[in-house]
Amino acid sequence: MSLVNPHGGGDLAPLLLTGDALAAEHRRAATLPRLVVSSREKGDIIMLGIGGFTPLSGFMSHADWQGVCDGMRTASGLFWPIPITLSCDKAFADTAAVGRDIALYDAEGEALATMTVTERYAIDKAHECATVYKTTDLAHPGVKLVMDQGEVNLAGTIRVLSTGDFARKYGSLFMTPKETRALFTSLGWSRVAAFQTRNPMHRSHEYLAKIAIEICDGVLIHSLLGALKPGDIPAEVRTRAISVLAEKYFVHKTVVQAGYPLDMRYAGPREALLHALFRQNYGCSHLIVGRDHAGVGSYYGPFDAHHIFDEIPKGALETQALKIDVAFWCYRCGGMASGRTCPHGDADRLQVSGTQLRKSLSEGAVVPPEFSRPEVLEVLRQYYATIAAGETGRR
Repeated sequence: MSLVNPHGGGDLAPLLLTGDALAAEHRRAATLPRLVVSSREKGDIIMLGIGGFTPLSGFMSHADWQGVCDGMRTASGLFWPIPITLSCDKAFADTAAVGRDIALYDAEGEALATMTVTERYAIDKAHECATVYKTTDLAHPGVKLVMDQGEVNLAGTIRVLSTGDFARKYGSLFMTPKETRALFTSLGWSRVAAFQTRNPMHRSHEYLAKIAIEICDGVLIHSLLGALKPGDIPAEVRTRAISVLAEKYFVHKTVVQAGYPLDMRYAGPREALLHALFRQNYGCSHLIVGRDHAGVGSYYGPFDAHHIFDEIPKGALETQALKIDVAFWCYRCGGMASGRTCPHGDADRLQVSGTQLRKSLSEGAVVPPEFSRPEVLEVLRQYYATIAAGETGRR
Protein backbone atom coordinates (compact mmCIF):
# COMPACT_ATOMS: atom_id res chain seq x y z
CA MET A 1 0.00 0.00 0.00
CA SER A 2 1.12 3.58 -0.64
CA LEU A 3 0.77 6.76 1.38
CA VAL A 4 -2.23 9.05 0.97
CA ASN A 5 -2.08 11.55 -1.88
CA PRO A 6 -1.24 15.18 -1.21
CA HIS A 7 -4.31 17.39 -0.80
CA GLY A 8 -5.91 18.19 -4.13
CA GLY A 9 -4.88 14.86 -5.65
CA GLY A 10 -1.71 16.01 -7.39
CA ASP A 11 1.94 16.11 -6.36
CA LEU A 12 3.41 18.10 -3.50
CA ALA A 13 3.78 21.72 -4.56
CA PRO A 14 6.51 23.37 -2.46
CA LEU A 15 7.09 27.03 -3.34
CA LEU A 16 10.61 27.31 -1.85
CA LEU A 17 13.17 28.31 -4.47
CA THR A 18 16.59 26.64 -4.59
CA GLY A 19 19.99 27.13 -6.20
CA ASP A 20 20.55 29.95 -8.68
CA ALA A 21 16.85 30.87 -8.74
CA LEU A 22 16.91 31.39 -4.95
CA ALA A 23 20.04 33.54 -5.08
CA ALA A 24 18.65 35.68 -7.89
CA GLU A 25 15.29 36.18 -6.16
CA HIS A 26 17.06 37.14 -2.91
CA ARG A 27 18.88 39.89 -4.80
CA ARG A 28 15.63 41.03 -6.42
CA ALA A 29 13.80 41.07 -3.08
CA ALA A 30 16.21 43.72 -1.80
CA THR A 31 14.96 46.08 -4.54
CA LEU A 32 11.22 45.63 -3.87
CA PRO A 33 8.80 47.39 -1.50
CA ARG A 34 9.09 45.64 1.86
CA LEU A 35 6.13 44.37 3.90
CA VAL A 36 6.83 43.01 7.39
CA VAL A 37 4.50 40.09 8.06
CA SER A 38 3.01 38.84 11.32
CA SER A 39 4.19 35.70 13.08
CA ARG A 40 1.11 33.84 11.85
CA GLU A 41 1.70 34.95 8.27
CA LYS A 42 5.36 33.93 8.54
CA GLY A 43 4.30 30.40 9.49
CA ASP A 44 1.88 30.31 6.56
CA ILE A 45 4.62 31.43 4.16
CA ILE A 46 6.95 28.70 5.36
CA MET A 47 4.22 26.07 5.07
CA LEU A 48 3.60 27.23 1.52
CA GLY A 49 7.33 27.00 0.91
CA ILE A 50 7.76 23.42 2.11
CA GLY A 51 4.57 22.12 0.50
CA GLY A 52 2.58 21.81 3.70
CA PHE A 53 -0.22 23.89 2.17
CA THR A 54 -0.25 22.06 -1.17
CA PRO A 55 -1.84 22.90 -3.60
CA LEU A 56 -2.06 26.62 -2.70
CA SER A 57 0.23 28.91 -4.69
CA GLY A 58 0.00 31.94 -2.43
CA PHE A 59 -2.36 34.09 -0.39
CA MET A 60 -6.09 33.90 -1.01
CA SER A 61 -8.27 36.28 -3.03
CA HIS A 62 -11.48 37.86 -1.75
CA ALA A 63 -13.53 35.15 -3.50
CA ASP A 64 -11.37 32.49 -1.86
CA TRP A 65 -11.70 34.18 1.53
CA GLN A 66 -15.48 34.40 1.21
CA GLY A 67 -15.82 30.81 0.03
CA VAL A 68 -13.61 29.45 2.80
CA CYS A 69 -15.40 31.43 5.51
CA ASP A 70 -18.89 30.51 4.33
CA GLY A 71 -18.47 27.03 2.90
CA MET A 72 -14.89 25.82 3.42
CA ARG A 73 -14.22 25.95 -0.34
CA THR A 74 -11.97 28.24 -2.38
CA ALA A 75 -13.32 29.87 -5.53
CA SER A 76 -11.98 26.92 -7.54
CA GLY A 77 -13.84 24.43 -5.31
CA LEU A 78 -10.82 23.21 -3.32
CA PHE A 79 -11.74 22.15 0.21
CA TRP A 80 -10.05 24.49 2.70
CA PRO A 81 -11.32 25.22 6.25
CA ILE A 82 -9.45 28.41 7.33
CA PRO A 83 -8.50 31.44 5.20
CA ILE A 84 -4.80 31.82 4.39
CA THR A 85 -4.49 35.57 3.96
CA LEU A 86 -1.96 38.38 4.04
CA SER A 87 -2.82 41.80 5.44
CA CYS A 88 -1.27 45.27 5.48
CA ASP A 89 -2.25 48.81 6.36
CA LYS A 90 -3.90 51.10 3.83
CA ALA A 91 -0.75 53.16 3.30
CA PHE A 92 1.22 50.12 2.11
CA ALA A 93 -1.74 48.83 0.08
CA ASP A 94 -1.89 52.12 -1.80
CA THR A 95 1.67 51.48 -3.05
CA ALA A 96 1.09 47.79 -3.89
CA ALA A 97 -0.70 48.09 -7.21
CA VAL A 98 -2.12 44.98 -8.85
CA GLY A 99 0.63 43.40 -10.93
CA ARG A 100 3.39 44.83 -8.75
CA ASP A 101 5.92 42.66 -6.91
CA ILE A 102 6.62 43.11 -3.21
CA ALA A 103 8.97 41.44 -0.72
CA LEU A 104 7.75 39.82 2.49
CA TYR A 105 10.04 40.07 5.52
CA ASP A 106 9.76 38.82 9.09
CA ALA A 107 10.15 41.03 12.16
CA GLU A 108 13.83 40.08 12.43
CA GLY A 109 14.57 41.46 8.98
CA GLU A 110 14.86 38.20 7.05
CA ALA A 111 13.46 38.03 3.51
CA LEU A 112 10.87 35.25 3.45
CA ALA A 113 9.27 35.57 0.02
CA THR A 114 8.44 37.74 -2.94
CA MET A 115 4.88 38.10 -4.16
CA THR A 116 3.07 39.34 -7.24
CA VAL A 117 -0.02 41.23 -6.10
CA THR A 118 -3.15 40.07 -7.93
CA GLU A 119 -5.81 41.75 -5.76
CA ARG A 120 -6.27 44.24 -2.93
CA TYR A 121 -9.42 43.94 -0.84
CA ALA A 122 -11.00 44.65 2.53
CA ILE A 123 -12.78 41.99 4.56
CA ASP A 124 -15.44 41.89 7.23
CA LYS A 125 -13.20 40.73 10.08
CA ALA A 126 -16.14 40.03 12.38
CA HIS A 127 -17.62 37.76 9.70
CA GLU A 128 -14.38 35.77 9.48
CA CYS A 129 -14.32 35.39 13.26
CA ALA A 130 -17.98 34.40 13.49
CA THR A 131 -17.73 31.76 10.76
CA VAL A 132 -14.25 30.35 11.46
CA TYR A 133 -13.87 30.81 15.23
CA LYS A 134 -17.59 30.75 16.10
CA THR A 135 -17.14 33.86 18.24
CA THR A 136 -16.23 37.54 17.95
CA ASP A 137 -15.03 37.73 21.56
CA LEU A 138 -11.69 39.58 21.66
CA ALA A 139 -10.63 37.44 24.62
CA HIS A 140 -10.28 34.56 22.13
CA PRO A 141 -6.62 34.67 21.00
CA GLY A 142 -7.43 33.73 17.40
CA VAL A 143 -10.15 36.36 17.13
CA LYS A 144 -7.80 39.01 18.49
CA LEU A 145 -5.23 38.16 15.80
CA VAL A 146 -7.82 38.62 13.06
CA MET A 147 -9.22 41.83 14.49
CA ASP A 148 -5.72 43.29 14.96
CA GLN A 149 -4.53 42.53 11.43
CA GLY A 150 -4.19 45.21 8.74
CA GLU A 151 -7.24 46.75 7.12
CA VAL A 152 -6.39 45.54 3.60
CA ASN A 153 -5.68 42.01 2.36
CA LEU A 154 -3.30 41.33 -0.53
CA ALA A 155 -3.74 38.27 -2.72
CA GLY A 156 -1.09 36.80 -4.96
CA THR A 157 1.32 34.05 -5.86
CA ILE A 158 4.51 33.86 -3.83
CA ARG A 159 8.06 32.64 -4.31
CA VAL A 160 9.46 31.49 -0.96
CA LEU A 161 13.05 32.34 -0.07
CA SER A 162 13.51 30.93 3.42
CA THR A 163 12.24 28.59 6.11
CA GLY A 164 13.03 31.21 8.75
CA ASP A 165 14.94 30.07 11.78
CA PHE A 166 13.11 26.76 12.21
CA ALA A 167 15.71 24.55 10.55
CA ARG A 168 18.53 26.42 12.29
CA LYS A 169 16.84 26.20 15.68
CA TYR A 170 15.42 22.67 15.56
CA GLY A 171 17.67 20.85 13.10
CA SER A 172 16.40 17.46 11.97
CA LEU A 173 13.24 17.88 14.05
CA PHE A 174 11.99 20.38 11.45
CA MET A 175 10.87 18.08 8.64
CA THR A 176 9.18 18.92 5.34
CA PRO A 177 6.33 16.86 3.88
CA LYS A 178 8.76 15.42 1.34
CA GLU A 179 11.04 14.29 4.17
CA THR A 180 8.31 12.72 6.32
CA ARG A 181 6.93 10.87 3.30
CA ALA A 182 10.38 9.49 2.50
CA LEU A 183 10.87 8.44 6.12
CA PHE A 184 7.47 6.70 6.34
CA THR A 185 8.23 4.83 3.12
CA SER A 186 11.64 3.74 4.44
CA LEU A 187 9.94 2.39 7.58
CA GLY A 188 7.38 0.49 5.48
CA TRP A 189 4.49 2.58 6.80
CA SER A 190 1.41 3.36 4.73
CA ARG A 191 -1.16 3.91 7.51
CA VAL A 192 0.22 6.74 9.62
CA ALA A 193 -1.58 8.60 12.40
CA ALA A 194 -0.59 12.17 13.23
CA PHE A 195 -0.69 13.25 16.86
CA GLN A 196 -1.05 17.04 17.03
CA THR A 197 0.47 18.62 20.11
CA ARG A 198 1.28 22.03 21.49
CA ASN A 199 1.94 20.54 24.95
CA PRO A 200 4.31 18.01 26.47
CA MET A 201 2.77 14.53 26.32
CA HIS A 202 1.19 13.35 29.58
CA ARG A 203 -0.26 9.90 30.24
CA SER A 204 -3.49 10.65 28.39
CA HIS A 205 -1.58 11.67 25.24
CA GLU A 206 0.59 8.57 25.51
CA TYR A 207 -2.55 6.44 25.73
CA LEU A 208 -4.05 8.06 22.61
CA ALA A 209 -0.85 7.53 20.62
CA LYS A 210 -0.65 3.88 21.64
CA ILE A 211 -4.27 3.29 20.58
CA ALA A 212 -3.31 4.69 17.16
CA ILE A 213 -0.27 2.40 16.95
CA GLU A 214 -2.61 -0.59 17.39
CA ILE A 215 -4.57 0.60 14.34
CA CYS A 216 -1.85 2.09 12.13
CA ASP A 217 1.73 1.27 11.18
CA GLY A 218 3.08 4.14 13.23
CA VAL A 219 2.47 7.59 14.70
CA LEU A 220 3.92 10.96 13.75
CA ILE A 221 4.12 13.02 16.94
CA HIS A 222 3.88 16.40 15.25
CA SER A 223 4.75 19.33 17.50
CA LEU A 224 3.79 22.90 16.77
CA LEU A 225 6.94 25.04 16.62
CA GLY A 226 5.32 28.43 16.04
CA ALA A 227 3.90 30.98 18.45
CA LEU A 228 1.62 30.02 21.33
CA LYS A 229 -0.38 31.92 23.90
CA PRO A 230 1.28 33.13 27.12
CA GLY A 231 1.87 30.36 29.67
CA ASP A 232 2.28 27.54 27.14
CA ILE A 233 5.51 25.53 27.33
CA PRO A 234 8.16 26.41 24.69
CA ALA A 235 8.74 24.03 21.81
CA GLU A 236 12.32 23.18 22.73
CA VAL A 237 11.17 21.98 26.18
CA ARG A 238 8.14 20.10 24.85
CA THR A 239 10.12 18.28 22.17
CA ARG A 240 12.82 17.26 24.66
CA ALA A 241 10.15 15.82 26.97
CA ILE A 242 8.53 13.98 24.06
CA SER A 243 11.89 12.51 23.02
CA VAL A 244 12.38 11.08 26.51
CA LEU A 245 8.87 9.61 26.50
CA ALA A 246 9.32 8.02 23.08
CA GLU A 247 12.67 6.51 24.06
CA LYS A 248 11.47 5.05 27.36
CA TYR A 249 7.85 4.07 26.73
CA PHE A 250 7.30 3.32 23.03
CA VAL A 251 8.45 0.38 20.89
CA HIS A 252 11.36 1.33 18.63
CA LYS A 253 10.28 2.50 15.16
CA THR A 254 6.61 2.92 16.05
CA VAL A 255 6.80 6.70 16.55
CA VAL A 256 8.51 9.55 14.75
CA GLN A 257 8.74 13.04 16.24
CA ALA A 258 8.81 16.08 13.96
CA GLY A 259 7.81 19.73 14.13
CA TYR A 260 5.93 22.14 11.86
CA PRO A 261 6.18 25.95 11.67
CA LEU A 262 2.63 27.23 12.20
CA ASP A 263 1.29 29.38 15.02
CA MET A 264 -1.78 28.13 16.83
CA ARG A 265 -5.01 29.80 15.73
CA TYR A 266 -7.10 28.11 18.47
CA ALA A 267 -9.94 27.72 15.97
CA GLY A 268 -11.22 24.47 17.46
CA PRO A 269 -13.18 22.36 14.92
CA ARG A 270 -12.06 24.33 11.85
CA GLU A 271 -8.44 24.06 12.95
CA ALA A 272 -8.86 20.30 13.43
CA LEU A 273 -9.79 20.12 9.74
CA LEU A 274 -6.75 22.22 8.79
CA HIS A 275 -4.58 19.90 10.90
CA ALA A 276 -5.92 16.90 8.99
CA LEU A 277 -5.49 18.65 5.64
CA PHE A 278 -1.83 19.49 6.00
CA ARG A 279 -1.08 16.15 7.68
CA GLN A 280 -2.34 14.59 4.45
CA ASN A 281 0.44 16.50 2.71
CA TYR A 282 2.90 15.10 5.26
CA GLY A 283 1.72 11.59 4.35
CA CYS A 284 -0.56 10.81 7.29
CA SER A 285 -3.70 8.76 6.68
CA HIS A 286 -5.22 9.59 10.08
CA LEU A 287 -5.31 12.40 12.62
CA ILE A 288 -5.84 11.62 16.29
CA VAL A 289 -8.66 13.90 17.47
CA GLY A 290 -9.22 13.93 21.20
CA ARG A 291 -11.17 16.15 23.52
CA ASP A 292 -11.41 19.86 22.57
CA HIS A 293 -8.88 19.58 19.74
CA ALA A 294 -7.23 22.99 19.03
CA GLY A 295 -9.66 24.67 21.40
CA VAL A 296 -9.14 27.34 24.02
CA GLY A 297 -11.23 28.19 27.06
CA SER A 298 -14.85 27.10 26.73
CA TYR A 299 -15.53 28.41 23.22
CA TYR A 300 -16.11 24.92 21.77
CA GLY A 301 -17.84 21.80 22.99
CA PRO A 302 -15.52 18.96 24.02
CA PHE A 303 -16.31 16.92 20.90
CA ASP A 304 -17.13 19.61 18.34
CA ALA A 305 -13.90 18.69 16.52
CA HIS A 306 -15.18 15.10 16.25
CA HIS A 307 -18.52 16.15 14.83
CA ILE A 308 -17.16 18.49 12.15
CA PHE A 309 -15.50 15.57 10.33
CA ASP A 310 -19.00 14.11 9.84
CA GLU A 311 -20.26 17.40 8.39
CA ILE A 312 -17.77 17.90 5.56
CA PRO A 313 -18.45 16.43 2.10
CA LYS A 314 -17.39 12.86 1.46
CA GLY A 315 -13.95 12.82 -0.14
CA ALA A 316 -13.05 16.35 0.98
CA LEU A 317 -10.04 14.89 2.79
CA GLU A 318 -8.22 11.58 2.45
CA THR A 319 -6.87 11.90 5.99
CA GLN A 320 -9.47 10.60 8.41
CA ALA A 321 -10.12 11.43 12.05
CA LEU A 322 -9.35 8.86 14.74
CA LYS A 323 -11.98 10.04 17.22
CA ILE A 324 -11.07 9.06 20.76
CA ASP A 325 -13.14 9.73 23.87
CA VAL A 326 -11.87 11.53 26.96
CA ALA A 327 -8.95 9.58 28.44
CA PHE A 328 -8.15 9.40 32.17
CA TRP A 329 -6.53 7.23 34.82
CA CYS A 330 -9.07 4.93 36.51
CA TYR A 331 -8.03 3.69 39.94
CA ARG A 332 -10.52 0.80 39.85
CA CYS A 333 -9.44 -0.27 36.35
CA GLY A 334 -5.83 0.16 37.43
CA GLY A 335 -4.72 2.04 34.32
CA MET A 336 -5.55 4.49 31.54
CA ALA A 337 -9.05 4.22 30.11
CA SER A 338 -11.66 6.23 28.23
CA GLY A 339 -15.37 6.87 28.51
CA ARG A 340 -15.95 4.03 26.04
CA THR A 341 -13.94 1.44 27.98
CA CYS A 342 -14.37 2.33 31.66
CA PRO A 343 -17.68 1.69 33.50
CA HIS A 344 -16.70 3.54 36.69
CA GLY A 345 -17.67 6.96 37.95
CA ASP A 346 -15.87 10.26 38.37
CA ALA A 347 -14.82 9.42 41.92
CA ASP A 348 -12.55 6.67 40.55
CA ARG A 349 -11.07 8.77 37.74
CA LEU A 350 -8.10 11.11 37.61
CA GLN A 351 -8.64 13.52 34.73
CA VAL A 352 -5.35 14.26 32.97
CA SER A 353 -4.96 17.60 31.19
CA GLY A 354 -2.14 19.78 29.96
CA THR A 355 -3.67 22.80 31.69
CA GLN A 356 -3.66 21.06 35.07
CA LEU A 357 -0.13 19.75 34.51
CA ARG A 358 1.18 23.25 33.75
CA LYS A 359 -0.62 24.65 36.79
CA SER A 360 0.79 21.99 39.12
CA LEU A 361 4.34 22.41 37.84
CA SER A 362 4.26 26.21 37.96
CA GLU A 363 3.02 26.08 41.56
CA GLY A 364 5.54 23.43 42.59
CA ALA A 365 2.73 21.02 43.50
CA VAL A 366 3.11 17.25 43.60
CA VAL A 367 2.26 15.57 40.29
CA PRO A 368 1.08 11.96 40.74
CA PRO A 369 2.72 9.22 38.62
CA GLU A 370 -0.68 8.47 37.09
CA PHE A 371 -0.54 11.93 35.52
CA SER A 372 2.85 11.94 33.84
CA ARG A 373 5.93 9.75 33.44
CA PRO A 374 8.78 10.62 35.88
CA GLU A 375 11.31 11.19 33.09
CA VAL A 376 8.96 13.70 31.46
CA LEU A 377 8.33 15.43 34.77
CA GLU A 378 12.06 15.82 35.31
CA VAL A 379 12.46 17.71 32.02
CA LEU A 380 9.51 19.95 32.86
CA ARG A 381 10.59 20.59 36.45
CA GLN A 382 13.98 21.76 35.20
CA TYR A 383 12.21 24.24 32.92
CA TYR A 384 9.96 25.61 35.67
CA ALA A 385 12.92 25.82 38.06
CA THR A 386 14.69 27.99 35.49
CA ILE A 387 11.64 30.27 35.27
CA ALA A 388 11.45 30.52 39.06
CA ALA A 389 15.17 31.34 39.30
CA GLY A 390 14.77 34.04 36.65
CA GLU A 391 11.85 35.61 38.48
CA THR A 392 13.80 35.57 41.76
CA GLY A 393 16.77 37.21 40.06
CA ARG A 394 14.60 40.08 38.80
CA ARG A 395 13.30 40.95 42.22
